[in-house]
Amino acid sequence: MRSLSLALALPFAAVASPALAEVPVRIDIAAGRLDAAIIALGRQAGISIGITDRQIGAQRVRRLRGTMTTREALDRLLQASDARAVRLAPDHWRIMRAPASARRSGAPIRLAMATAPRLPAPVEDIVVTARRAPPEDLTRSAYSQIRLEGDFALGGQGRGSDALVDRLPALGSTQLGPGRNRLFLRAISDSSFNGPTQAVVGQYLGSARLNYNAPDPDLRLVDLNAVEVRQGPQGTLYGAGTLGGVIRLLPNLPDSNDWQAAQSLSVAATQHGAPSFDGSAMVNVPLVEGVVGLRGVVYGARDGGYIDDRLRQRDDINRVDTIGGRVLLRIEPGADWTIDMMGAAQDIDGRDSQFADRAGDRLDRASPFAQPFRSQFLLGQLAVGKQWDAFELLSTTTVTGLDLSETFDATIPGLEPSLFRQRGETRLVTNETRLSGEAAGGVGWLVGTSLLSNRYRIRRTRGDIVRARAITGVENRVDEATAYADLAIPAADRLFLDIGARLSHMRLSGEALDTPLLSLAAQARSNARRTQTAFLPSAGLRYRLSDGLSAHARYQEGFRPGGIGVRDLMVRRYRPDTVSAVEAGLAFSASTFSGDVTLAYTRWRNIQADLIDISGLPATENIGNGRIVTLDATLAWQPVRAVSIEASAVWADSRLVSPSAGIFVLPANRVGFDFASIPEGAVIADSNDLPNVARLSGRLGSSYRATLGDTGDLTVSGSLRYTGRSRLGIGPVLGVEQGDVLDTSLSVSLARDRSTFWIQATNLLDARGNRFALGSPFTLPFGEQITPLRPRTVRIGADFSF
Repeated sequence: MRSLSLALALPFAAVASPALAEVPVRIDIAAGRLDAAIIALGRQAGISIGITDRQIGAQRVRRLRGTMTTREALDRLLQASDARAVRLAPDHWRIMRAPASARRSGAPIRLAMATAPRLPAPVEDIVVTARRAPPEDLTRSAYSQIRLEGDFALGGQGRGSDALVDRLPALGSTQLGPGRNRLFLRAISDSSFNGPTQAVVGQYLGSARLNYNAPDPDLRLVDLNAVEVRQGPQGTLYGAGTLGGVIRLLPNLPDSNDWQAAQSLSVAATQHGAPSFDGSAMVNVPLVEGVVGLRGVVYGARDGGYIDDRLRQRDDINRVDTIGGRVLLRIEPGADWTIDMMGAAQDIDGRDSQFADRAGDRLDRASPFAQPFRSQFLLGQLAVGKQWDAFELLSTTTVTGLDLSETFDATIPGLEPSLFRQRGETRLVTNETRLSGEAAGGVGWLVGTSLLSNRYRIRRTRGDIVRARAITGVENRVDEATAYADLAIPAADRLFLDIGARLSHMRLSGEALDTPLLSLAAQARSNARRTQTAFLPSAGLRYRLSDGLSAHARYQEGFRPGGIGVRDLMVRRYRPDTVSAVEAGLAFSASTFSGDVTLAYTRWRNIQADLIDISGLPATENIGNGRIVTLDATLAWQPVRAVSIEASAVWADSRLVSPSAGIFVLPANRVGFDFASIPEGAVIADSNDLPNVARLSGRLGSSYRATLGDTGDLTVSGSLRYTGRSRLGIGPVLGVEQGDVLDTSLSVSLARDRSTFWIQATNLLDARGNRFALGSPFTLPFGEQITPLRPRTVRIGADFSF
C-alpha cells in the first residue's frame, strides 16, 4: 500500500547521465499515478523532474509508449490532468498545477493501487533525478529494499522465481523443482523440505499474500510493473513468516481508457536435453471508458527435460509443463473510490524429479520408477480503496489455495522398490485494512489491522508401487488478529526516523491425521491447542550526509508460530521461533558511479528446522539458537553512455551457536575427542553451519546499448553468477556439501517500434555443478545426490505489443 506522499515525499536518487532532452528516445510507461510515471520518464529519458504540488502526483495518467522527445512525452502524460510542464534547463523540468483557465474541463483524477508509505522528506519542491534505464533496471532504496523494473519485470522470457535468484545474490532457493522450492533471504534458511513449518520469506502478488506454510508457488514473471524485494525481518508491516524478508510482484493494473495487447513467444534448445517453449499474451479492455477496465494475462510453457534414467532406460525424464493466468478488474465509480478484483491460477506438472547421481555423467541416475510432482495454485482478491486530500484507505480480502503432490523413491538397497507420496494442502484467508496519510510537518503515518486464518494439512503414504499404506500426517491451523502502526518522521533537515510496532494474538491448533492409535491423535490435539501473543517493534533512521551520500540503521523483529510434526513415529510439538536483526549501511551516488553496502547481525531463537528421523522421514524440530552476520554490497558504473556494469556480492556467516539438547555438534578439532561423551540418541552434526547458506555469492553483469537508426535499439548483455558452498542441512545424513557453482549467460536483443527480437544463451560453459544435494531424503544415505545446472541452452524469442 502506498500513501499519497510515496513518490512526492521521498526524494528518488540514482546515477545521473548526460541527457539530450530534445533527442527522441524510446519511452514505455505503464498507466498509473502521475508520480510513478514521472519517475519512470526520468529514468528512461535521463532527465530531472520536479513537482511543486503534492496532490498532483495522485492523478491518473494513461499508458505512454513510443519514440518521442521529452516535451512530447510530458505533454502526452499531462494531457488529461490539471498540470503543466515548465522547462527550467535543457535537462531539468518542473510539473506545476495549471491555472484554472488552462485546465481541461472535467479532467478526471484517479488512483492507482496504493502501497506502503515511505519516509517523507521535508522539502517544498520535490525533484526526481534519474538515469536512462537499462533493459533490467535495479534500484536500491533505504533499509535494504530492492526494486527491479524494465524488461525483467515484463517477463518476456517466461521465467519464474529462478530469474530472481539469478539476478539477486542475496536470494537463495532449494532446487527440488518449480513449485516445490523454498526461498531464503538475508541468509535466514531453515530447511530443505516442504513440511508444516511456515515459510521464512513472505511472497505477495500486489497486496495479496501468496504463501504461508506452502513453498514458493513460482508464479511466472509476466506483465509486471516491478518486483520489490525487502531484505531482513519485516514483521512489523507484514507479520508472521517474514523472518528473511518479503518479495512483492507488482502487476500492471487495468487501464479504463486505452485498449492494449501484447504477446511473447520463444523456443529453446538444450544440449543433452529436450527442446523447450513458452508463450504469453495480455489484453487490456476499457469496458466502460474512464470507469471500468479489465486486464487479462495467460501463459504456458514447457521446460524440456535433461536428466536420463539409466535403470529405466529413459531420456530427458524431468520435463515440466506450466500453464496459468490472471484477470484484474478495476472499477472507478467516482469520488476517488476504487474497487479492484483479481483472480489468478497456475498449474505446474513435473513428470519426474530433476536430481542426478555421480555414478554416470552427472546428468543421469538410476530409479525404479518416476518421481513426479504437481503444484496447483488459486487466488482471489477484492480490494476497496478511497482517497481523501490528506489520507487514504485500502481494505483487501484474499483467499489463496495451494496443493502440492510429491512422490519420492524410498527403496532400500537389496529390497523391493518402494515409494513415498505426500500431498500438502494450504488454505489461507486474509483481510487487511490500512489507513495512511501525512500529518503536519511532513510526518507520514500508517495504522492497520489484519485478520488471518491458515490451515495446512499434509497426508502421506508409503509402500510398494501397487499397495501403499497411510502413515501419520498432520494438520496445523492458525487464526491471527493483528494491529500495527508505523510513523515516518523528518526529525531534522537531514535526519529521518521510522518507528513502528505490531501486536498479534494467535490461536494455534493441530492434530495428527491417519494415525492408527486414536489415543495418540487425541493427545496430539490436546498438546497442540494453545495461544500466542507477539509484540514486534521496529525502529530505523536515515541521515543524509551529502547530496550523494546517505547512511541508515534499522532494528526489526520477526516470528513464526509453532505447530506439531511427526518424528520417530511420534507426534511432537515444536515451539515458535523469533528473529531480531540490526543493520547499518551506506549508499552513495555520483554522475556515473553508485553503490551501497549493508552490514546486518541477526539473532535467531528456537530455530525450526527439519531433521531425518529413524524411518528416513524429514521431521520438524527446534534445533537451538543461531546467529547470522551478512555483508552485502552493490556497485554500478557507467563508464560511457552506452555501457553499464554492475557487481553485487553477499558474504554470510550463519552458525548454530546454542544447539538444543537433542543436537550435538562435533568440535572442529577432534584430536583426542571422546566420542563416548556424545549423549545417546542425539543428532550428530559435523558442522554448526545453518542449511543452504553459502559463505559467498555474487553476480557480475554488464550491458551495451546502441541506437541503430531505423533498424532499432540494440542491447547486448552478459552476466556471471556464483553461488558458494553450503550444507544441505543438520545431521549426519543432511550435512552434505553443495554449491560452488558458476553460471553464465549472454543475450542480444533488438527493439523496434512495438516489437523486440532476442536471443539468449545460458550456462555457456556447459557446467554441471551441484546446486542442491537432495532428490529423495529416503535414498540420500545410500548414495550422493546432485542437482546439476540446466546444460547449455539457447533460447530465441520475440515480444510484440499493440
